[in-house]
Amino acid sequence: MSSAAPDAPAIDELAAELGPDVVTTAPGVMDRYRRDWAQDEHAGMPLAVVRAENAEQVQAAVRWAAANRVPVVPRGAGTGLSGGSTAVEQGLVISTERMRSVSIDAAARVAIVEPGALNAEVKAAAAEAGLWYPPDPASYEICSIGGNLATNAGGLCCVKYGVTTDYVLGLDVVLPDGSRVRLGGTQVKDVAGLSLLKLFVGSEGTLGVITRAILRLVPQQAEKATLVATFADIRTAADAVVGMCAQIRPSMLEFMDGPSINLIEDYLHAGLDREAGAMLIAQSDAPGPARSFEIAIMEKVCADLGALECFVTDDPDEGELFVAARRASFPAMERAGSLMLEDVGVAVPLLPDLVTGIAAIAERTGTMIPVVAHAGDGNTHPNIIYDPGRPGAREAAQQAFDQVMALAISLNGTITGEHGVGRLKKAALPDQLGPEVMALSTKIKDAVDPQGIMNPGAVL
Repeated sequence: MSSAAPDAPAIDELAAELGPDVVTTAPGVMDRYRRDWAQDEHAGMPLAVVRAENAEQVQAAVRWAAANRVPVVPRGAGTGLSGGSTAVEQGLVISTERMRSVSIDAAARVAIVEPGALNAEVKAAAAEAGLWYPPDPASYEICSIGGNLATNAGGLCCVKYGVTTDYVLGLDVVLPDGSRVRLGGTQVKDVAGLSLLKLFVGSEGTLGVITRAILRLVPQQAEKATLVATFADIRTAADAVVGMCAQIRPSMLEFMDGPSINLIEDYLHAGLDREAGAMLIAQSDAPGPARSFEIAIMEKVCADLGALECFVTDDPDEGELFVAARRASFPAMERAGSLMLEDVGVAVPLLPDLVTGIAAIAERTGTMIPVVAHAGDGNTHPNIIYDPGRPGAREAAQQAFDQVMALAISLNGTITGEHGVGRLKKAALPDQLGPEVMALSTKIKDAVDPQGIMNPGAVL
């Protein structure tokens, strides 16, 4: 979208309405809101940043943007990995980081949450009421619920418990004209009208700004047993994943390849086996004796495939040490160089083809691509590491990035399982969806946002 920028008095008018602490045009402050973790090199400088404190301020900011035909980029904690909250030149960034309230209705088993609340804060509030909010991205301690909703985030336990959308009962959304709609409620079942609630979950800020969510809670998770298995190569480890998932549904099933193991070990010094070609971390939270039964099945699958080592523990603290190592993969890789972050997925039976195909791409392009994965649902994170100071490294990394997405599509998979399309993956989206679905998506976008001001340049 292109339009002339509003003059200074128009910005002053918005600041006068919301207050100078809410609306900032200070370049040093705005610079902190230009990029998410994807570090998109094409980020623009905003016209202003609105750090909204309530839904009414979000509405006022969007109404002003609509009246002045100014692009709007919604932003949560800024931990996104696909450039979904990259600032647009002379646009308005609306940050929901200050909207942090969380209230628990234990009787209805719901959390009523503002978008700036961190995933960890919702989990903690639910736990105080004896309940649990399952979605758990690896960055759960620092990512916001608004961002989780915008990308339909997953996590380590989604193999058994599902992703963000499975826990959304209601949303308040500020639409591109500044009006606010309330969708759903505290009831578990509701099929009245079109399924608009699901339309906004995963829409990456292209249809509106989420200002409140009603999230379903469940009873606290039972005690867990943990299996850690190492393998000589990635295909055998992936075959073990397929074998386990054919018989049971683990509560967690994570994969790390050899390069990932070594980077994490460099970072944590946790005693991981540097010689292993791959490692699986599996958990069962089945009740009573069924927990041991499930672990035994997983252990047998690994042993039958020639695992180098199988370690089992019922000690929750001991098991959490391995889970913490898996969660540390991103900061560990970040220390090794510049990153291009992938998030491709396939049906679980095709996981061996995906991970071996990624390894072949790494060799062919001369790039380093350590892979971690939510293996139990086929969602992999191949992270391309390169040295920006080395001639040709950036180009080789981009080539690898594009080839990984093409590989996933060739396996009837997806270019993103949970991070979103954002700006970094939108060029590959038509290859996955096809022209008919792209056309339908554009019609929906145009109907909801006829001026095209909501997060332009993202997704579509």
